[in-house]
Amino acid sequence: MQRRPILLVMSPPRTERVATPRVPEVKPFRGWAAKAVDFFEGIELDNSKAYWASHKGVYESDVLGPMESLLEELAPEFGEGRVFRPYRDTRFSADKSPYKTNIAAHNHNGYISLSSTVLGVGAGLYMPSADQLARFRTAVANDRTGDELVRLVVHLRKKRIEVSSHEVLKSAPRGYPADHPRIELLRYKGITAWREWPVGPWLNTARPKRRIVDFLHDVRPLRKWLDSNVGNAQTS
Repeated sequence: MQRRPILLVMSPPRTERVATPRVPEVKPFRGWAAKAVDFFEGIELDNSKAYWASHKGVYESDVLGPMESLLEELAPEFGEGRVFRPYRDTRFSADKSPYKTNIAAHNHNGYISLSSTVLGVGAGLYMPSADQLARFRTAVANDRTGDELVRLVVHLRKKRIEVSSHEVLKSAPRGYPADHPRIELLRYKGITAWREWPVGPWLNTARPKRRIVDFLHDVRPLRKWLDSNVGNAQTS
């Protein structure tokens, strides 16, 4: 009797399904609603853990959410951004209020801040290291690069952009004459450009983004000057 061949049908190997991690959806930036301003007005009056806990949802949806959306939309042109933590460092402060009364963020080109009163945006050289400050002063004292900076500052101020420094010496820095033609800039311990606008219904529109983008475009020559003449802080 002839035996029939046995056919073995092999099933394809089973593959385990790997769950694709969900990327949090970032909503398009539509501005900040009035709830954001209300949140900061409230925390100015009651800067407590109890207030924060009861209003954390408002912070996340109406304050933090729009800022993250804004940074996402600015990133292709101005670089990735980061939001600063809302908690104050109270270790060396007499004021032990635990929370900041604004939300702030930065990217490679500037700094953005929203409080109960203003939306502000800034850029420049803030609190430079000793080597950066030395290079800044050298460039200011040089006739070619110093005159270029003066023209940039005049141009920015004509656009209603404030140009200043977080700290200004009362007299000329050591090694520079008091009658130097650019003594105002030599007394600066850094240089920053800043523009701010009072809060209002316009915050809940696309205008905040447009104003921030316009500012970052306006200060681009200043940033280029700083990159060319000052650069990053030296690491030890």
